[in-house]
Amino acid sequence: MRTPALPTLLTPGRIADELRVRLPPVVYVLSRRRHILPTASAGILRLYDREAVTVVRHEVNTIDTRRAPRAP
Repeated sequence: MRTPALPTLLTPGRIADELRVRLPPVVYVLSRRRHILPTASAGILRLYDREAVTVVRHEVNTIDTRRAPRAP
């Protein structure tokens, strides 16, 4: 019998690397959006699952869209 694979948990820095964005927008989203909760923590280190990465990607894209200049 095979054991289920362990979920991959990511730090905010790894999330930023995966999304190819700078760390400050990721930290901003994680600190302001209370519905994105860490899956685990180790001391002060917060670890997030793939579902959280998807939500962070959506939130960062939303912020970028709002900041983009509008066409005349």
